[in-house]
Amino acid sequence: MKGPLSRRSLILGAAAAAGSALLSGCDRLGNAEWFRRTLKTGEDANMFVQRLLLTEAKLAPEYAESDISPWFKPNGTAAPPDKAYRALVKRKFADYRLEIGGLVETPLQLSLAELRALPSRTQVTRHDCVEGWSCIGKWTGVPLSELLNRARLKPEARFIVFHCADTMGQGEDPNGESTDQGGQQAQGGNANPSMTKQSGANEDRQSSGGQQEAGEASGSGMPIRYYESIDLVDAYHPQTILAYDMNGKVLPVEHGAPLRLRLERQLGYKMAKYVMRIEVVESFADIGEGQGGYWEDQGYAWYAGI
Repeated sequence: MKGPLSRRSLILGAAAAAGSALLSGCDRLGNAEWFRRTLKTGEDANMFVQRLLLTEAKLAPEYAESDISPWFKPNGTAAPPDKAYRALVKRKFADYRLEIGGLVETPLQLSLAELRALPSRTQVTRHDCVEGWSCIGKWTGVPLSELLNRARLKPEARFIVFHCADTMGQGEDPNGESTDQGGQQAQGGNANPSMTKQSGANEDRQSSGGQQEAGEASGSGMPIRYYESIDLVDAYHPQTILAYDMNGKVLPVEHGAPLRLRLERQLGYKMAKYVMRIEVVESFADIGEGQGGYWEDQGYAWYAGI
């Protein structure tokens, strides 16, 4: 089976492809919001290259079940310590409700049973981590497009933000010091991998997902929770799903139960785990540090195409 285009291949082909597109007068690119954003900020060359070379519906490679990795390494948090999340796990997520709100005509609250009753997609794909490792797994879940269509996005909707259950640490205490999950002062501030920024501009100690209590980490600061965002092109991609099964079994906690985002054309840190709430927004500038996600707030690229 032919492998995916590597980042190197994409970059090597960018100049020639870009020149051809520009010489042919590509109106589609000129009218695309992401293209204007790329030209304006200069931040998303990787997104420019990928979307120039690939169609919006181009699928990431899918594999045979015989290719599934015997062990799939968990990425990110493996067991959220939050009391409210542990309570959901104890009851096998019977009380879980996925909330979908923001710029939608029909806000939704869906149980796992309701999500499982919706049309589903199963795909065997490769997970590529920014740390350099890859694994192949089988994922089953509800296409994100199915949920967005039911929620009916408002015209000004531009981005989809995923608010997650795991509290990554505490914000600044009254003395202005950042604290980690043990209440110790974080060395290097936000560069500490165990830290993230506030996952919502107005959440404070309130729930990031309607079910999540304030973080139980010690310290005086506000709880800091994981979040991530994508644009509508990736949100409506056929392989973008909220997975509830992995390798034919219920999604385990270490891989993001009850729901994790699968975004097969991007690096693993974009695939949010423990999804509690989906917020449709026009801009993510007022969420966290305004960069669109946990790692993005600490300097990583917002678009992480592979």
